Amino acid sequence: MTALRDAEYTRSPTIKAPMNSRNLGPLDRLLSGIDAGLRTIAAPGTRKTRPNPAMDILDAELSAEEKSHAAGLMRVNHAGEVAAQGLYQGHASVARNASTEKQMRQAAEEELDHLGWCEQRLEELGEGPSKLRPLWYGGAFAIGALSGILGDRWSLGFIEETERQVSEHLNAHLQELPQHDAKSRAIVKQMCEEEEIHAANARLAGATTLPAPLRALMRLTAKVMTRTAYWV
Repeated sequence: MTALRDAEYTRSPTIKAPMNSRNLGPLDRLLSGIDAGLRTIAAPGTRKTRPNPAMDILDAELSAEEKSHAAGLMRVNHAGEVAAQGLYQGHASVARNASTEKQMRQAAEEELDHLGWCEQRLEELGEGPSKLRPLWYGGAFAIGALSGILGDRWSLGFIEETERQVSEHLNAHLQELPQHDAKSRAIVKQMCEEEEIHAANARLAGATTLPAPLRALMRLTAKVMTRTAYWV
């Protein structure tokens, strides 16, 4: 990737969420993480700030099997975004550098839109998100906070690797989704582009490359979550 393209990646793809510039104490950060968790799990109406990329696309006629499969994949994508919220907020809660904390929370705010888009599509397909949302968020928050204790470069390394793996999953889903399901495909494509930007931003901010065994463990954990969220 050229230096110019890397520079382009540093730009936020979308919204500019208001950020509190004051320094937050440990309790404030914990409460912020809890508030973010509640918004992630229980308040869908507060999420979307950008138009759904599929809003102007007509829904296609899907067979019962196609509709069920598309819903399963979108439920997996939604669960991944819930976990991403937990990971970002967990890292932000222990970030040592104010700019790193701001980057984490900004990315989390942008990805709230992904949750809203996935939920809307699931509703259109006649299904809902994973019932295990509190588990996905809580587990990811704990992983983010624990890994963040090692330092901001490690936090950024987890973010880069997570977003890279999520992007791979989304690209795979583009291959699996019915070709005529243009609405689901538009949402997944937009999400994938933004996950790649977040991964690049983390790399440019100084992310540490994670050891291969740790990357493999992350893949295994993600596989368990995706296989479960497809059905539950």
